[in-house]
Amino acid sequence: MTEKNKTIKVAFVGNPNCGKTTLFNAVTGSRLKVANWPGVTVEKKEGAAEYEDCSLTIIDTPGIYSLTCYTIEEKVTRQCVMDDEIDAIVNVVDASSLERNLYLTLQLLELGKPVILALNMMDIVEERGMEIDLHRLPEMLGGIPVVPVSAARRTGLGILLHAVIHHCEEGAAGNVLTYGEEIEHKIAKLEVMMQARFPNHSCVRWHAIKLLENDEDVRNEHPISIMNVVEKSYEKEIIQQKYAYIEMIVREVLFHKEKKAAFTDKIDRILTHPVWGVPIFLLIMCVVFLMTFLVGDFLKAGFEHALGWLSGQAEGFLLFVGCAPWLISLIVDGIIAGVGGILTFIPNIVILFFALAMLEDSGYMSRVAYVMDTIMGRAGLSGKAFLPMILGFGCSVPAIMATRALETERDRRKTMLITPFMSCSARLPIYVLFSDMFFPGYAHLAAFSMYAIGMGVAILTALLMHRWEKSKETVSDCLLIELPEYKRPNGRTIGIYVWTKLKDYLEKAGTTIFVASIIIWFVLNFGMHGMVSDPADSFGAMIGRGLMPVLAPAGLDMWQIAVALISGISAKEVVVSSFAVLFGVMNANSEAGMAAIIGHIHMQNPAFGPVNAYALMVFCLLYVPCAATIGTVKKESASWKFTIQMVIFQLVLAWAAAVLVFQIGSRLF
Repeated sequence: MTEKNKTIKVAFVGNPNCGKTTLFNAVTGSRLKVANWPGVTVEKKEGAAEYEDCSLTIIDTPGIYSLTCYTIEEKVTRQCVMDDEIDAIVNVVDASSLERNLYLTLQLLELGKPVILALNMMDIVEERGMEIDLHRLPEMLGGIPVVPVSAARRTGLGILLHAVIHHCEEGAAGNVLTYGEEIEHKIAKLEVMMQARFPNHSCVRWHAIKLLENDEDVRNEHPISIMNVVEKSYEKEIIQQKYAYIEMIVREVLFHKEKKAAFTDKIDRILTHPVWGVPIFLLIMCVVFLMTFLVGDFLKAGFEHALGWLSGQAEGFLLFVGCAPWLISLIVDGIIAGVGGILTFIPNIVILFFALAMLEDSGYMSRVAYVMDTIMGRAGLSGKAFLPMILGFGCSVPAIMATRALETERDRRKTMLITPFMSCSARLPIYVLFSDMFFPGYAHLAAFSMYAIGMGVAILTALLMHRWEKSKETVSDCLLIELPEYKRPNGRTIGIYVWTKLKDYLEKAGTTIFVASIIIWFVLNFGMHGMVSDPADSFGAMIGRGLMPVLAPAGLDMWQIAVALISGISAKEVVVSSFAVLFGVMNANSEAGMAAIIGHIHMQNPAFGPVNAYALMVFCLLYVPCAATIGTVKKESASWKFTIQMVIFQLVLAWAAAVLVFQIGSRLF
């Protein structure tokens, strides 16, 4: 039996979207910590589990398709699994997509370490009427344990941990795949040379194979003279033989897949059509925003009532205990109006994220990236660049971090530049507020147009940069992405996704927006001679008036708008809370609140109408992202120069676009 209280270090490795992280969370529960891998900014998750008197330290590695290194994630995962401290590898495999997953499996088996195959999503396999021969599959993979699990339903976890512990005692499997007499002869020679040069080195066979493939990193890390052994790269032959073996495995172990594959292909002929694919995506997003407004606005009444009650109770209590008028104003007009006003948008936020989670979990979002590949290629970018852009619909910070998947620094920086143009969830309250105020009856179309404009500006910017660079080279980084079979979205997965996004929103309301509301209240209630009764005499008004001449060509010549835009750099939601504080409105999202804001705006500028409001929305769409995103860009690019240039470019572009909208719109309408 395994030594009592022994600690086993396990790496979870698998393709993207195989359910690896969900399985990792299910096994470790809440016992995890997050940091960065040494020397890089890729997130590292490490958790713990106990089973059969053994302590397991489990590492969740970045998702990869193979151990051939191109991206930062692939390099990190390869470095992790080759570490001598790793006792075992759990290869998490999407059981419904064996063909795609088994290429990485064959590479992991060549490392000479204990490998346990976790067949995840077995519930989906059963739902689709498919069968996997669980006796023949381990035989064809060298006798390694093959454990069916379902991370979503949390089944098979104990059996998986049992297999990990006991397979560590048994050691690694033997060679699963041989490459023919010529290649095997060269592998044997290289193994001898590797052992002579690096006697304590593990993973000797894998390194010999990578030397035959002319892997640059392996040659640099473990230099040996291969001149008389390797006269050319055998990468193509080795890959072909791996896939030939995978086809053999699939033929022998997987049954009844053809019917489901035919169903997926039938739908994809429509959704991934080269002509209709993009319009269908835009139509789906338009429906999403229609639901965001219809359902969200229906539910927000309860939040409005709660906010009004809270404000009244707070003011009454503060008056009862004899608080100073300035403190009552700070709490009621500053904090409650600023933070509380943002919370009334929760129904709209939840509906949007619910819809996006449904699209993602059903497998549709992968199709969007595939459809956009040709368009991105014409703009001088790989289709992979659209994946971070899709993430930008949620939050720009992880979207910027996702640019690590791109292979060249040029592509990474260009994608960092354009990704913030995708409308993140923080901008949704701005769109909801001004669409409802100035475009009643067409609010969902006005808000949706911001998302369409953002995508259009991002692609157009990339295209112009590509032309300006006069790059004649073909983009070699083509999009290789799995188009998974369509599946019924998992309720638990969607619930976790929506709750995570909502929690981030609430945390921001309790931190960034809380602090910003206090600062806005301060600059509006204090001036050169202390506390002021009229905000027009405040520091905020002084700052705003200084910027009015710049914003005037865009129809935004109000000092309140200038102050709100400045505050929005801390977090885009703060633009809305700023309007609430600026105009002394308790709930900007209510009908009374919107009417009050319009009244205050028209007192300052009677000509302010839908065209001005649309120009403001466009400016908020395109101008600098939040401070957290700017910090992430600096961290990922490792360049202050690039970050500052990006901020200046986005400011100028936002101003030019808003001016264009206002000048043309005011002449047409």
